[in-house]
Amino acid sequence: MANSIVDDAVAAIAFRRLVAHLQHRTDVENIDLMGLAGFCRNCLADWIAEADGTMTRDQAREIIHGMPFADWKARYQGEASPQQIARMKESVAKNADSH
Repeated sequence: MANSIVDDAVAAIAFRRLVAHLQHRTDVENIDLMGLAGFCRNCLADWIAEADGTMTRDQAREIIHGMPFADWKARYQGEASPQQIARMKESVAKNADSH
């Protein structure tokens, strides 16, 4: 896969739109994103913190969630069911193939 399939300006616009979309769709829980796509809001925040090198994980999560993660979790995150956890584990295991 090519390292850069779009230029940085286009990637930045798409990234901002993704963040806005995830902030709007609070009905979609992280566990479900993990189960379907193998990543979630927290993963995205971790990637940002890693790429930035100076930002803390909590700072990056606040950017992605649009509020402190603890607040987002209390408002929007329910208890994961055993089925959701199993699906997440299966999905995340597929991530090893891409790295």
